[in-house]
Amino acid sequence: MHLKAVRDRIRALELQYQRPVGSVRLLAVSKACSVEQILAAAAGGQVDFGENYLQEAMTKISQLDSRHLTWHFIGPVQSNKTRSIAQHFSWVHSLDRTKIAVRLDRHRHTLSLPPLNVCIQVNLDGETTKSGIAPEKVMEFAAQFAQWPALKLRGLMSLPRPLSRLEDQRLQHRLMRRLFDSLVDAGYKLDTLSMGTSNDMEAAIAEGTTLVRIGTALFGKRPNRVDNID
Repeated sequence: MHLKAVRDRIRALELQYQRPVGSVRLLAVSKACSVEQILAAAAGGQVDFGENYLQEAMTKISQLDSRHLTWHFIGPVQSNKTRSIAQHFSWVHSLDRTKIAVRLDRHRHTLSLPPLNVCIQVNLDGETTKSGIAPEKVMEFAAQFAQWPALKLRGLMSLPRPLSRLEDQRLQHRLMRRLFDSLVDAGYKLDTLSMGTSNDMEAAIAEGTTLVRIGTALFGKRPNRVDNID
C-alpha cells in the first residue's frame, strides 16, 4: 500500500500546476481490496473509500462500521440496489438516469438520513459500453434536482477513454472542466469535479479536478474487470 507516495504525488502536482495545496482530494478505490488493506489506509489517515460492487462493499462496510469512514459508490447503479446504496453510502458518483435519482431520493428520505451527495456521470465520448449521460444533456438533468430534496448535487464525474499522451488526456479533462464551469455559471453551487485515476492523475490535476479516484497506484493491481480503470 503506497498511501504516502500517492499523497506526495498529488501535492507535487498541485504545486506544479499552481493549484492550492490541499485542493485535490484523494478517493481510495478499494474494490477487490481486503478489509485489512482498507484498515491500513485508514490507519494512515485515509477516510474516503470508493466501491464499485454493492455486495462486496456491504461486507466491508459492515465490518468497518466503527471506523467512521466515508463510503462513495462509483459503479453503475442498478434499480434494485438503490435502497442499499441510499442507506449505506454518503456519496454516489455515477448518477446518470432520472429513474435512479427518483429511487435514491425516495429511499434516502424514507431512511431520514441527510441528503445523499451526488455527482452526475458524464459520458464524454458517447461510448455505448460506458455509463453516463451526454454532455449536452447535463444541464437539463441538473435542473431536475430541485425535485429531489434528499439528493445534493455536488458536481460531475467522468471516466474518459484511456489515452497515453498527457496532452490528449488533458483535452478530455478540459472539456469536463468547461462543462462544470458552465453549470457553476448557471447558478449551481458545485464543489466536486471527480476525474482522474492512476493513469491520468497528472492531466486531471492540471485541468482542475477536485477529487482523484486512485486504486492501482495505491493498492497495486487487482483482478481485471471491465471497469478496472482507477
